[in-house]
Amino acid sequence: MRRGFTMIELIFVIVILGILAAVAIPKLAATRDDAKISKLSANVSTLVSDAAAYYTSQGQTNWSSANTKWQDVTNVELYTDQTGSTSAKTTQVAPSTVYIVAEPGGTANSDCFKIVTTADGNLTVDTNGTATSNSVCAGAQQLAADLIKKHTFGGRRIAR
Repeated sequence: MRRGFTMIELIFVIVILGILAAVAIPKLAATRDDAKISKLSANVSTLVSDAAAYYTSQGQTNWSSANTKWQDVTNVELYTDQTGSTSAKTTQVAPSTVYIVAEPGGTANSDCFKIVTTADGNLTVDTNGTATSNSVCAGAQQLAADLIKKHTFGGRRIAR
């Protein structure tokens, strides 16, 4: 009696492993995209919530102050350019335009959301038309559709 596998048995094992890999690999790629979509839409939601919390804690949106930086308002990764290569942490909040991107340091096609602030307390979440060909951005924009609008935090409503 000889021990070991025949050539046909080895070929069958290799074919079965190839079929399993062909089924599993596309599922893994789709799972990564779904995670990126969820992260981007959660970042937009967090940014709006953080801006509202900042407004509530300050009694006004004092964004026109030169001392108010994005790192004081939120921990969401924001970028000053559409490629996501320059962080906006130390950028003055208003007036400014910042971006939430799918792939930081990527191409101009990865900027999914454009955030525009004004000194009077408005924060506008908008989509950038160049990112519509990116499936991750398109999915995130669809998921966060109710947040893509002008959010007004201006005025003095809380007396100190």
